[in-house]
Amino acid sequence: MLNTQSQLLVKEGYILHVNGTGRFADPGGPYADAGITGRKIVVDPYGGMARHGGGAFSGKDPTKVDRSATYYTRWAAKHVVAAGLATRCEIQVAYVIGVAAPVSLRVETFGKGTISEEELTERVSRVFDFRPAAISRDLKLHRPLYSATSAGGHFGRPPTSEGHLSGKDWINHV
Repeated sequence: MLNTQSQLLVKEGYILHVNGTGRFADPGGPYADAGITGRKIVVDPYGGMARHGGGAFSGKDPTKVDRSATYYTRWAAKHVVAAGLATRCEIQVAYVIGVAAPVSLRVETFGKGTISEEELTERVSRVFDFRPAAISRDLKLHRPLYSATSAGGHFGRPPTSEGHLSGKDWINHV
């Protein structure tokens, strides 16, 4: 397997994660991860407009990036737009279980950015901390706020927990 992967995927600096926690998930099941939604989860990220990894939002605590990183990437993308750096923005992140920082971060502006996506990705990764503990801290996700999102959706109404950094303040950070 490794020989085949090395021929196809491995480049300079490539890191292959196999079981990022370093231990077998025992006990597994609800002790490790829980979330029963009862909803078609494609409805949560704008009815399929935003890309989605497939994990449910409802029923997840803030340590689960299925929910928290989705909230945070939306929050960061809204700041990119508020700062005037794009009129449309999507931020994509990828995580490995057991590794706090994302293994990949990419900003997509669909041709609507005022600077290159590479530069914007670098700025976003420098200003916003995408580790789960930082996400929970910045968005205050340990407060009791989830019943409203479970009943009425996660996005599109006035925020109950999102922090705010004005567009002007965000530009000053970059």
